[in-house]
Amino acid sequence: MQKKNILRLGLLSPLAATVCNLLLLYVVYFLARITYLLVNYSYFSQNLSFGHLMEMFRGGLVFDTSAILVTNISYVVLMLLPWHGKETKAYHSLCRWVYLIINGLALAVNLCDAVYFRYTMRRTTTTVFSEFSNENNLSSVFFTETLRHIYLVVLFLLVMWALYRLYVDYSHSSVKKWWRYDLAMLLSLAALAPFVVAGIRGGFTTAVRPVTISNANQYVDRPVEAALVLNTPFSLYRTIGKAVFTVPDYYQDKQEMERIYSPVHYPSVSSDSSFTRKNVVVLIVESFGREYIGALNKTLENGRYKGYTPCVDSLIAKSITFTHSYCNGRKSIDGMPSILSSIPMFVEPFFLTPASMNQVSGIAALLSGEGYQTAFFHGAQRGSMGFQAFSRATGFQEYYGREDYNDDKRFGGDKDFDGMWAIWDEPFLQYYAAKMSEMKEPFMTAVFTASSHHPYVVPDKYKDVYPEEGIIIHKCIRYTDMAIGKFFERVSREPWFKNTIFVLTSDHTNLSDHAFYQTDLGGFCSPIVIYDPSAGVGEMQDKIAQQIDILPTVMGMLHYPKPYFAFGIDLLNTPKEDTWAVNYLNGIYQYVKNGHVLQFDGQKSVGLYALTDSLMKQNLLGKTKAAADSSLFTLNSSLPKMERELKAIIQQYMERMTEDRLLP
Repeated sequence: MQKKNILRLGLLSPLAATVCNLLLLYVVYFLARITYLLVNYSYFSQNLSFGHLMEMFRGGLVFDTSAILVTNISYVVLMLLPWHGKETKAYHSLCRWVYLIINGLALAVNLCDAVYFRYTMRRTTTTVFSEFSNENNLSSVFFTETLRHIYLVVLFLLVMWALYRLYVDYSHSSVKKWWRYDLAMLLSLAALAPFVVAGIRGGFTTAVRPVTISNANQYVDRPVEAALVLNTPFSLYRTIGKAVFTVPDYYQDKQEMERIYSPVHYPSVSSDSSFTRKNVVVLIVESFGREYIGALNKTLENGRYKGYTPCVDSLIAKSITFTHSYCNGRKSIDGMPSILSSIPMFVEPFFLTPASMNQVSGIAALLSGEGYQTAFFHGAQRGSMGFQAFSRATGFQEYYGREDYNDDKRFGGDKDFDGMWAIWDEPFLQYYAAKMSEMKEPFMTAVFTASSHHPYVVPDKYKDVYPEEGIIIHKCIRYTDMAIGKFFERVSREPWFKNTIFVLTSDHTNLSDHAFYQTDLGGFCSPIVIYDPSAGVGEMQDKIAQQIDILPTVMGMLHYPKPYFAFGIDLLNTPKEDTWAVNYLNGIYQYVKNGHVLQFDGQKSVGLYALTDSLMKQNLLGKTKAAADSSLFTLNSSLPKMERELKAIIQQYMERMTEDRLLP
């Protein structure tokens, strides 16, 4: 064993040596990233500035930290194991070789991926194993590529030699007081554990969810650049068990599938309307389920339902809404893709899958191409929930978060922070209105509110105004409703107001105290409100609506002149009988159409309920024909048609996700 690089810090030596060796790995990952850039420089050189490169490298530290800590957990435990008997030369040699083998593999896959990138334009994920599972010439391909890139082999050997030489060891003389040693190691593990967890997750705060590959979009200008921010070990381990998109073989005839359902939309050839350059404003209101909105529940409890949203009720009176409206997922990270890119949640949140690195569009990208100024607003810290990354990937030119709010001297700064998640809704929506008034028309913006959320509190000054009632979220709904009312009061005085289409919806539903909203389908009931001040007419349309319909509906209202991609439909130009909704719940697809909801497990239908059966008590499958006819539903014709349509939707989704075909 090398006699150099020996630490002699007594009982702190094992911890110090461990930290030093982990820090050394950042240099290794940095060299691998530089190599990745140089090998594929032509792919990254477009508009590449030193400042932007530094931004991507800074983002890479987040993913490097996570990868280094995940892959080296076994090494850390070996080094800090509270067992005095491990202080032997053989044991220390074992630790060094575990360190070298693990990080040698990490370096190898990073360098290999530098070569493979040009074929995929993305970091390799675990799908590579299934992608090549039936190939029998991989060894020859690998050998050929090794010869062609022999300089990478040389680089690998040099880095590994340096890592061996620079490895920090510590004095391991015999332990005289074993209990002190064991206690010191136990405390060292306890002290290091929070930093390891935070590093793997991507941060300490409650607003930070475990970092995923899609978060790389936060640091890039083009989707292809995300590969430079990521590292391959991270991309591999974050997608273990995440091969969520298995393509079914419902349709061998792809033309038949396209005839039944296609997510590619074309402008109407019969329309002579020119593109309407109206502003578009989308309000995604946290947890603002349909259940809480009085105007959408007039028939509930025989009309005695009071509701908790007087401001939104008055807005609905002037807006277009729908008798049946649904969200496409149950999490905030499901709502963003559904609402802004017309991508529903199937199996796993789109954010958390390898498909999040696909080329993807959205309202912002489509309208940016028409000269719109676009911006996304979220009152939490930058990076929270991955929203900044997704907004950037889908075409939003600007992102405004808590830090930007704090920098604006017109507002209250961090004293308006709720202490947990974000800036309170009332001041942040005022900030949102102010920033829009500074934008050049036409513009497209979206805001994601935060206050109607766990831990379900309101600002101190409103505790007496909105006391506890019903269930714990109701006071928060009242507060957010008030904030929305003040927002519309302010923007109604702006010169751009009447040239704007407003869309209000929720990201998902939340706590419920009505059985109707606690069923398999009821848990997806979200409002979809479309307000055009220039029309000023309120209408409840007897149609089925869902979040993924927002994008195509807005494009239809603007008479968008080009083909575009969206899994949903244009609600205002689709007959009632052709409107539908789909969502996914614990392995079951739910398809709503023709006054019924079909439940399908991927192979067969397992449930069929009439929408009039609000508590979903009467499963019509397996019932007699008389029972089916009594519900005004003909099983022999309508059920097979619903199954065919749902299968086409699922297969289109899975194929396009796995083949990176989310553009027209």
